[in-house]
Amino acid sequence: MPELPEVETVRRGLEIAMQGHLLQAVLQRRPDLRRPFPPFFVERLTGRRVMALERRAKYLILRLDEDLALLIHLGMSGRLLITRQDESPPGKHDHVIFDLDTGVRVVFHDPRRFGAMDLTSASLIGDHPLLRDIGPEPLDASFTVKSLAPRLMKRSSAIKIVLLDQTVIAGIGNIYASEALFRAGIAPDRAADELRPFEIAKLVPAIKQVLTEAVAAGGSSLRDHRQPNGELGYFQHGFKVYDREGQPCPGCTCRTGILRKIQGGRSTFYCASKQR
Repeated sequence: MPELPEVETVRRGLEIAMQGHLLQAVLQRRPDLRRPFPPFFVERLTGRRVMALERRAKYLILRLDEDLALLIHLGMSGRLLITRQDESPPGKHDHVIFDLDTGVRVVFHDPRRFGAMDLTSASLIGDHPLLRDIGPEPLDASFTVKSLAPRLMKRSSAIKIVLLDQTVIAGIGNIYASEALFRAGIAPDRAADELRPFEIAKLVPAIKQVLTEAVAAGGSSLRDHRQPNGELGYFQHGFKVYDREGQPCPGCTCRTGILRKIQGGRSTFYCASKQR
């Protein structure tokens, strides 16, 4: 599933093509994705102007005129691709098509149909059921040791599992949790409420660093992620531990190399020597 860097990459690409322009035509090619489309989806969107594109955790938000907002989740395989209206006809898995007044076409492509779209009031977007309980944005200046420590003190689960909890921190998934814990030197199975202040002081900048680098690289393309221009992300070439089981640990002389364990049904990659 796309994590914060992948969704932020998509947001930045769409912003260039969509912000300030009219949704001249909208084509909905099936009744549902993961959930049904909202009533009068096409009618409510057609003719609206895109005022801004935002991201909250792993969700895209298109703020439109007349106090309307389109909330998009990419799911497991969703992509938003920029093309031209005079190019090839829609494919089998092109489920929603947005034609702009500039001749640009934005296509929502989702083979597995785990994505979702909803319409809501732009002024009340923070109260939407999918967004209201999400934790702080890790790339915001307000995300600090002081703000994270109280959230970890309330959690006795393994720190890796806690980092995946979107009510604790927004947008972090399996890839970047493993990468951040490696950089911070923290074992993934340590209880979150047992981390000491100096360890949290390492974890916060590690999270920010790995997410910032991933956004700059266009995200990670392991299977489905594409940037809106169709290009792959490249951060997977910079993984320190994720998906590197059995390979040598970077900057470490341990004999075991990178190990893998299952936590919460997901693979965790780590170095038992470096991470304590």
